[in-house]
Amino acid sequence: MLLALLLQVVAEAGSGMGLAIMGAGIGAGLVALGAGLGIGKIGGSAMEAIARQPEASGKVQTAMIIASALIEGVALFGVVVCLLISFKG
Repeated sequence: MLLALLLQVVAEAGSGMGLAIMGAGIGAGLVALGAGLGIGKIGGSAMEAIARQPEASGKVQTAMIIASALIEGVALFGVVVCLLISFKG
């Protein structure tokens, strides 16, 4: 199934737009995957830090929320760029 999709995209790549759309789709998926992994790692590390020092939980949670928001913002920009590439044609 994936091979058929790739062959269809390459066949339509006379102007190179088919490959750009495929690349944008792959890029959007990678951005979402990377953001999910990053936020998951932050959450896991924050839980370990709180378990080790419960009295510092407020500072750890604040830093975790700020870092997660920054990662989410970068991921949003990445997905928007990929969507702009895919809608260009």
